[in-house]
Amino acid sequence: MKQHVVAKLRLELPQGLEIPDWQTFIVDKSAAREQIAPELDRLMRDASLPFWTTREYRPAGESWSPDERRLGLDRTYRLILQEDHGLPPGLVERIRLVPLVEEVHAIQVRESPLPEVATQASVLGNPAELIQLSYAHALTRGRREVRVAVLDTGVDAGHAELRGKVVEQADFVDLQGLDTTDFIGDTRGYDAVAEDEVGHGTHVAGIVGARGAAMDEGVAPGCSLVAVRVLATMRRGERLWGAGIVDNINPGIKHAVDVCGADVINVSLGIKHVGGALPHADVIRYALSRNVTVVAASGNDGTPERYYPGALPGVCAVGAVTSTGEVADFSSYGANITCVAPGMNVYSSFASNTYAIASGTSQASPFVAGMVALMKSYALEAGVPLSNSMVLDVLKRTSDKVDGRLRNERAGYGLINLADGFKFLAHALN
Repeated sequence: MKQHVVAKLRLELPQGLEIPDWQTFIVDKSAAREQIAPELDRLMRDASLPFWTTREYRPAGESWSPDERRLGLDRTYRLILQEDHGLPPGLVERIRLVPLVEEVHAIQVRESPLPEVATQASVLGNPAELIQLSYAHALTRGRREVRVAVLDTGVDAGHAELRGKVVEQADFVDLQGLDTTDFIGDTRGYDAVAEDEVGHGTHVAGIVGARGAAMDEGVAPGCSLVAVRVLATMRRGERLWGAGIVDNINPGIKHAVDVCGADVINVSLGIKHVGGALPHADVIRYALSRNVTVVAASGNDGTPERYYPGALPGVCAVGAVTSTGEVADFSSYGANITCVAPGMNVYSSFASNTYAIASGTSQASPFVAGMVALMKSYALEAGVPLSNSMVLDVLKRTSDKVDGRLRNERAGYGLINLADGFKFLAHALN
């Protein structure tokens, strides 16, 4: 494949140096640049690696904002090799020693198993009753101007449960140059169609905002959805795996904030930290600085392993409970868990206008994202802005504790309780 190297520099390159972002570059190479800075150019030349220079991110406006500059988004670049071969051993380490370079890493293709689904199974319990959703729905069913971005495998926007609810789409999956023999569906090109071939993202989206045609209504049926496809799907034996380039998720997060106007971002995926900077750290800090609430699944291996972005500071990390409110055995707890939500045998919309049952923290996370969207809708109706710190405060104060402690390692502050949450929020907004 054509390897990519992502480098965050200590200084932005000189003004007037026109460098395209990588999404623009992959469809239009007319503005291609083949150098970045003398020391880096020399290292690449000595390694006989001709490359193109692109930006990792697009600015939110015509120029970089103070937050973008503070977090270094304006000085993060992606070097795309012009030839199909790997990086020489030690090259990344040599680049890291260049004084101009703050952080550097080669792109990584990561995989994680998608939850097994079933079209027929016993669904025990009622998630809406478990979290006391009816109380919140008596106050608000969500405002259309409040947007929940689903960063996932895409969304079936034509599904009977979701038709007319998906107001923005974007596809950041681009695996050009990789062996995609085992992949299913679209694997190349940045575009504005986030179709879901395998159903994971559609299942998540239904939990957030289904209209209730042939399933229970979603948590926030009155809110809008944004579909951002960041994972392709590959088949290994009988299992499906979500797979993609980790760094392609970052512009997807920024796009959800800047272009799609997301108020809440749900990330029902996670990757381990294997070296270098923490995955997604800069762009998550950017989203939080824009008062976008980020909700993420904690992971499904039942261990204290940390998965990102759920383990990043400021992210609402969500674990899963069974139909009786007990923490599920598969629910990971390495992240600083904020709360837990239903995640066992959840019935929701699925690909190709069908329905399915699935379990995982992937299913628990959108219950919390939907609750946050309702909270933001209620605050909007009251004419009071709702900060991320207030959102987290409500969750911490009003979730049902699983034992006598204020906070439990596996369950955080407990199972979300929308009745208590909205009682507390109504008092706080007055």
